[in-house]
Amino acid sequence: MSLATKYNPEAAESKWYAYWMENGFFSSKVDTNKEPYTIVIPPPNVTGVLHMGHMLNNTIQDVLIRKARMEGKNACWVPGTDHASIATEAKVVAMLKEMGIDKKSLSREDFLKYAWEWKEKYGGIILEQLKKLGASCDWDRTKFTMDADLSNAVISVFIDLHQKGKIYRGIRMVNWDPQGKTALSDDEVIMKEIQSKLYYIKYKIEGSEDFLTIATTRPETIMADVAICINPNDPRFNHLKGQKAIIPLVNRPIPIIEDDYVDMEFGTGCLKVTPAHDINDYELGIKHKLEVIDILNDNGTLNEKAQILVGEDRFIARKKIAKLLDEAGQLDKIEDYKSNVGHSERTDAVVEPKLSLQWFLKMEDITKPALRSVMEDVIQLHPPKFKNMYRSWMENVRDWCISRQLWWGHQIPAYYLPNGEYVVAKTKEEALLIANEKYNTSYTLDDLVQDEDVLDTWFSSWLWPISVFDSEVFSSGQPNEELKYYYPTNDLVTAPEILFFWVARMIIAGYEYTGEKPFKNVYLTGIVRDKLGRKMSKSLGNSPDPLELIKNYGADGVRTGMLFSSPAGNDLPFDEKLVEQGRNFSNKIWNAFRLVSGWEIDSQLSGQSNQAAINWFENRFNEALTEIEDHFSKFRISDALMATYKLVWDDFCSWYLEMIKPAYQAPVDDETHAKTIEFFESILKVLHPFMPFLTEELWHQIKEREASEALIIAHWPKPKSFDDQIIQEAAQIFDVVSQVRNFRASKGISPKDAFDLTIKTQQSELYSRFDAVLKKLANLSEINFGDSLENAVSFVVKADECFIPMQGQVNVEEEKANITKELDYTKGFLNTVMKKLSNERFVAGAPEAVIANERKKQADAEAKIKVLEEALAKLS
Repeated sequence: MSLATKYNPEAAESKWYAYWMENGFFSSKVDTNKEPYTIVIPPPNVTGVLHMGHMLNNTIQDVLIRKARMEGKNACWVPGTDHASIATEAKVVAMLKEMGIDKKSLSREDFLKYAWEWKEKYGGIILEQLKKLGASCDWDRTKFTMDADLSNAVISVFIDLHQKGKIYRGIRMVNWDPQGKTALSDDEVIMKEIQSKLYYIKYKIEGSEDFLTIATTRPETIMADVAICINPNDPRFNHLKGQKAIIPLVNRPIPIIEDDYVDMEFGTGCLKVTPAHDINDYELGIKHKLEVIDILNDNGTLNEKAQILVGEDRFIARKKIAKLLDEAGQLDKIEDYKSNVGHSERTDAVVEPKLSLQWFLKMEDITKPALRSVMEDVIQLHPPKFKNMYRSWMENVRDWCISRQLWWGHQIPAYYLPNGEYVVAKTKEEALLIANEKYNTSYTLDDLVQDEDVLDTWFSSWLWPISVFDSEVFSSGQPNEELKYYYPTNDLVTAPEILFFWVARMIIAGYEYTGEKPFKNVYLTGIVRDKLGRKMSKSLGNSPDPLELIKNYGADGVRTGMLFSSPAGNDLPFDEKLVEQGRNFSNKIWNAFRLVSGWEIDSQLSGQSNQAAINWFENRFNEALTEIEDHFSKFRISDALMATYKLVWDDFCSWYLEMIKPAYQAPVDDETHAKTIEFFESILKVLHPFMPFLTEELWHQIKEREASEALIIAHWPKPKSFDDQIIQEAAQIFDVVSQVRNFRASKGISPKDAFDLTIKTQQSELYSRFDAVLKKLANLSEINFGDSLENAVSFVVKADECFIPMQGQVNVEEEKANITKELDYTKGFLNTVMKKLSNERFVAGAPEAVIANERKKQADAEAKIKVLEEALAKLS
């Protein structure tokens, strides 16, 4: 193949993705002769389009799955989407509104027809976009949480948990979303600090002219007050015990009760009790057997029980009530106040505490195995700092409200009977049989009415790692061959914000239905933020279009750019310069291969002069590969990429290729060329998980290959032992080269001007071995060994002093200043090392190899200081 002068990402991406798909490289089938490696995708909402968080999350998953595939494992990455009840229903309602159709005018069946049409048209967009990123999912396994088999699994689980007594129906205080008109679980409520106001309202004491002043942030709920509560230990209100107060504007008397729950320091030290509209007041109401008056409709407007401002929105009513109270002389004052207010995670509406008849899952016992598995590291969180957060949530979990007042989703399989009872069953027919047998009745199908509500979206996705392989196990109890083989999955990559929504619940379901963990590792990504630290979002307008980034920088450039600074669990401060760096990296690799492929080969030449370079890079590669493997084992994906980047850019391109590069228009020996191609192939293998398109392109540019020889399934290199001394010696030679180059640059001397170099050393054989390399890279005409030279510039490398003769052109004062500066730096470095070595905890706890390395740093620094001080003395 002819190699283009410039890498064309767009052409390579479309070509190789099609090639991988055509050859079934992403596909996985049960193969008991191979070790499975399984990842299930966090299913993006069917409403979603690719954003920066998806880019980061799926790049990491693809890196892991591609590496596993190259390691010879049976890599299976299951893709799919989530039906996202609240978000999707909102999209469909908005679409119908544009068509002039009100949801209320439609039957459930008609609405669902529109919803399915919307899903079929828009629901697969994000998965197609993931292909542009290079995601190597097994697309034949694509699942949707409302597929017939997955829906069957959800219904089976509801029935099973209900039969076990773990699901119940009851009136409880729930989080209510007035915009979505549905209940929410605690995890779907986002607390935000907002600037609000504290209203000081005067309640008249019945039978007197006295007033009791109460501070509240919600004056619009005074019509639902059922009591005033004082602290029994508060002497200010002893005279009010047993009396009644009059609610302003509606003039209804309510009792004054006592409870030490009241904070005597907050506001005026007394509390209005409104059980229907505050969770703490609700608990207080139960304790004191108080009436419950709910004055809000489902959409957040005031109902008839409010008596005044009926039909007004709650926030408009707040302003109007304040005005009415002021006019009535019953508003003492208003203060600015900051408070934490719950918002719906989906619609961002302010959540209302609301008493509602809902379905709940008991969480106290079912969560225990899931808590234990994470605390005992059976399932490992990366980074482990999230364990405490996980424990806190699991130890304080409340029953899960699993019903939602929507039509899009899994309809609850409960059927209500004319006698006021209900039965739970898979079908209406099954429910009828159960009802007639249980109650000795002769009902017909027309007598049964199915519950209108659907189940919380998470009630389906908590089964995801199981149901995508086996949807029948929840009813049969017998796992199929796929579940036995692929489960538990290996690694889950997701965002910390759904650690409880999804991750914890998958663990709960895993232990409940398989007795086994659903995955071994959970890699928690950070949030992608802009330069100002804000979370990237379309609403803020601070998020670039991922597809535009891919178009401008190439998928490999974007993938590496995202990973350059994304340590697990820490936020990614995104800057477009990162993906620009990724693109530059692609170009560097492309140009490196162009250089090598352009060399003429002469089999008559000897490669002896390049042997030192070859030996060094072979050892350096194995050292780097060992480091990369260590990073992968600890889920330091960003560090693994950076180690790879340095190996390729610094070691291979900047040093190795320069060391072996033949003179202009001169040939290279075939031994050196063959070894260089071998190194390049190894590098492409290590790069492939990060940069799949570029590497596959170059892999096939090296030589024609069959599909069975494609890079995507090539063997991942295994680290071999390496000689650290060879690596350290080469580093010393490179230091000499860098010092000579820096000297040239600082003096404005042309790189073409050759120098003589005299080295004062006790290891002349080292420099002799690298003689050709030194002369070539530093442009040296001669290398001599001896004592110090007059009229020469000197520099120190390790304990060796190097001299460049300047024939009387040396500026003594300038040289003294340079040496003094280097001496100060080296003393500072030594001081840092000594602090470490004098730290008893460090010495006692660090591995021997680390201690030995620090002692070597100490010895090198001390030797260098001695040489620098001698050089300074001579100049003085």
